[in-house]
Formats: sequence, structure tokens, C-alpha cells
Amino acid sequence: MDLSVRDDLTCQVRDVLDRVGDKWTLNVVYQLRDGSRRFTDLKRSIEGISQRMLTVTLRNLERDGLVERTVHAVVPPRVDYELTEMGQTLLKTAWELIDWAERHAEDIAHARVRYDAIP
Repeated sequence: MDLSVRDDLTCQVRDVLDRVGDKWTLNVVYQLRDGSRRFTDLKRSIEGISQRMLTVTLRNLERDGLVERTVHAVVPPRVDYELTEMGQTLLKTAWELIDWAERHAEDIAHARVRYDAIP
């Protein structure tokens, strides 16, 4: 593989991991796990997220093809968000990581205690 192609790919992967690893993305993806949700419903269900940050997060997820936004022509306007097929695969992958973390949380805590006790 050409070095410049690999550098571009590494940069793209880093960009995706930065997005997924930010403070809110997985929280939003998790909240969409059961299907379509309205913006206000999402905001109420994610403790601590501001309206602006939820908007930014949803736009980024939509831009990345992970979330689909549907605007309904009603008054007042209604906007729903749902995971795309690719978004569902992110949710599945994230759950595997969360399960791993839960299975190993105690082991990690013990390892930290041992490490911190080293002079």
C-alpha cells in the first residue's frame, strides 16, 4: 500500500474514532436503539446535554451516515431521528465494547490498585 494512501486512511480512521469517542455520540446512538425519536425526547433522555450540543451531535451523525433525519410537514414542525443500517452496526459494536468493559471492570480496578501501590 502506498504510504500516502495509508496516511490518508489512518487520518480517516482517527477522525471516525474521534467522533465515536466524543462525550455524546454513543449516548445519542444508544438513545436511538429502539427506533425513531423526536429531538425534544432525545434532549430529555440525555442528562447534561445542551440543545446546541445535541444539534451538533445529530448533524455530525447524519453527515456520517449513522442517523437519518425526517422532517414531517406539520405545524408545529416535527423532526424525528433514527439510526441507519450503518448506525445499527455502530450500536452493536459499541455494545460489545461496553460488555467487555463491564466484564473486566473489577479486573481493571484491581490492576490499578496494584499499579498505584508500586513505589
